[in-house]
Amino acid sequence: MVRPERADPHRDRILELYARCDGNLVRVHEELTQKDVALSYQGLTAYCRRHGIGQVPKVAVGQYHFAPGEEMQHDTSPHDVTIGGKVRRVQTASLVLCYSRMLFFEFFPNFRRFDCKLFLTEALHYMGGSCSRCMIDNTHVVVLKGTGRDMVPVPEMAAFGERYRFEFRAHEKGDANRSAHVERSFDYIERNFIAGRTFRDWNDARAQARAWCDRVNATHKRHLKASPRELYAMEQSRLHPLPLWEPQAYLLHQRLADLEGYVSVNTNRYSVPEDCIGRRLEVRETRDAIEIYEGPRAIAKHERVVDPVGHRSTLPEHRRPRLPGSKKTEVLLEEKGLLARAPEIADYIMELKKRGHGRGTLALRRLRRMVDDYPREPVVAAVRTALHYGLFDLERLERMVLRGIAREYFELGGPRSPGGDDDEEG
Repeated sequence: MVRPERADPHRDRILELYARCDGNLVRVHEELTQKDVALSYQGLTAYCRRHGIGQVPKVAVGQYHFAPGEEMQHDTSPHDVTIGGKVRRVQTASLVLCYSRMLFFEFFPNFRRFDCKLFLTEALHYMGGSCSRCMIDNTHVVVLKGTGRDMVPVPEMAAFGERYRFEFRAHEKGDANRSAHVERSFDYIERNFIAGRTFRDWNDARAQARAWCDRVNATHKRHLKASPRELYAMEQSRLHPLPLWEPQAYLLHQRLADLEGYVSVNTNRYSVPEDCIGRRLEVRETRDAIEIYEGPRAIAKHERVVDPVGHRSTLPEHRRPRLPGSKKTEVLLEEKGLLARAPEIADYIMELKKRGHGRGTLALRRLRRMVDDYPREPVVAAVRTALHYGLFDLERLERMVLRGIAREYFELGGPRSPGGDDDEEG
């Protein structure tokens, strides 16, 4: 049934208010109500939908068909992953071959240009070759300037692509369908791999990711009517083979060895020989190692710590063995002397060393002086009493010794003997 719409007489006013109110139909309805236009809010929104006011016209999506070895897609996406008992935000890097849908991905704490080269090298080795084109989004990791067709890659990344015989291409802004294969893989990874999994460390996460990729790539896909591994068997011969010689990807740092004999990379510290303290060194950060050079000479190699956690890595050969110090020898001499003079107080000496400052040299020296200066029996008796009551204050111990000596060896308060010193004075 065809009938006139109630909002038709106010079409021009609706268009004017829509532009003035920045597309807010609530405000448009308020303005119409103030002008005594009898039109409900639901009627206004329905009228706008039917006549395309403020509506983006729907366009049917298309399909992209790729020949074997024609294109691969690469992108990154943030995810929350439990590594080492802690939930942390990681960058998931993924690569998909568009024809066979072979998938490979890895986790990174952050994704720099260096990490991009590490990932692509590992992914191309997993795939056994490269396609002619690598589709990316407009990321600053690869893009020097421009977007879409006008994108110019960074010379460093362009040279990396030439080494593996592919070129970087960027899709137009807003054209998400152009990289749909790799974008769809992130949802699959989040729902089927990350869910319920925990990892001991980064190496464990990489090992589990590779095993999961092997299993998924061998699984039959109903929409492909085959598994990615079966389609890859046809695509493999169309891939560009890996170069015969591949230079190792590394990130170069210039560092000055500090006074403690360490160089710092991402807040983690790595030891160098003591002869290199104060010298300027070249540090190469590779995928798994930290290599330190003095000029052309390699002087150290450490296992790389991925997380910037202030870790300190020290190689045994970089520190000279410490000689026995004079203080330690002195303590041993005092202890040996005490045990030789009074072996009965060995337990007290052990407890006194535990409670003394440093190595207990002063306390042992004072105890030995008491053993040397006072009679043996009062000293041993006072030490046994002090050990029984947990008394290790040597001032009080010496007073106990003196009281014992006074009781055993002197008569205090007795009558003076005739002919003493007072009589001789007269």
